[in-house]
Amino acid sequence: MRVVMQAALLSDRGVVKVLGADARRFLHGLLTTDIEAMTQATPRYAALLTPQGKIVADLLVVQEETPQGPCFLLDCERTLVASLVAKLNFYKLRAKVMIEDASDAAAVLALWDERTADASGAEASIGRAAAAPWFVDPRFAPLGFRAIIKPSLAGAMAREQGAALVDLSAYQAHRVALGVPRGGCDFAYGDAFPHEADMDQLNGVDFDKGCYVGQEVVSRMQHRANVRSRVVPVRIEGAAPEPGAPVLVGDKTVGVMGSAADGRGLALLRLDRVADAMGAGLSLAVGKASLHPVKPAWASFAWPFTEQAAG
Repeated sequence: MRVVMQAALLSDRGVVKVLGADARRFLHGLLTTDIEAMTQATPRYAALLTPQGKIVADLLVVQEETPQGPCFLLDCERTLVASLVAKLNFYKLRAKVMIEDASDAAAVLALWDERTADASGAEASIGRAAAAPWFVDPRFAPLGFRAIIKPSLAGAMAREQGAALVDLSAYQAHRVALGVPRGGCDFAYGDAFPHEADMDQLNGVDFDKGCYVGQEVVSRMQHRANVRSRVVPVRIEGAAPEPGAPVLVGDKTVGVMGSAADGRGLALLRLDRVADAMGAGLSLAVGKASLHPVKPAWASFAWPFTEQAAG
């Protein structure tokens, strides 16, 4: 079968550059994953948290080698770049690091096989090692590959892979179909814990590493195994609801709607309340649309619902 590849320039992503003699140690002490052990071949998904354990920014960390030593590129929501640079500089103190907004010179290009949108075992089809600057998305291999490049190279790099360069909305539909949350849409920065954003399921938290900002709260949630709310993939019957719309059971709010595309969506749901409602035969509604939770392929947590719609 012919592999149908697509590529999209992710204009909603920005890039922060962190370099210097202390860059690795600096990031390792702040972020939720192990930066000490990462290499060019092992990018990380991570978050910077508040001391209370809430997500300030979630990001992909990519290591590049330079004549001056390792340089770390942080692929994050573009709207967060300025505040992320300011926050990292706040923590800098006397560390020998330089932190700068590299978004004008660097862009994020995504590459994926469109057949993987509904395939739970798709890692084998697109999860093979790729030549630099491509890397497999560390959150979930079926999301595909990414590269941080000069913006002018996007078209040529897509053609080299035999991929059609498509609109950003096609990538977002691919992400939604795989049930992977996006910060600022599916969960609110400054208000969500990593577990609520499924970062514990998507390789975004290392529970064996040492201290980082907010670590005690995150560890406590993990050990208590008491996550009341999570972003959950849903099948939508009816018109796609707007992000931020309340999810209701009768007149009771049990969650908030997030992304939606092609009859699929993501919603931040209060798990126990939704499980009770579904067990009683009640349905979830957002306006005139109804929602049906669908267990994602990446989920290792106990699925709490008594029924689930087929994908």
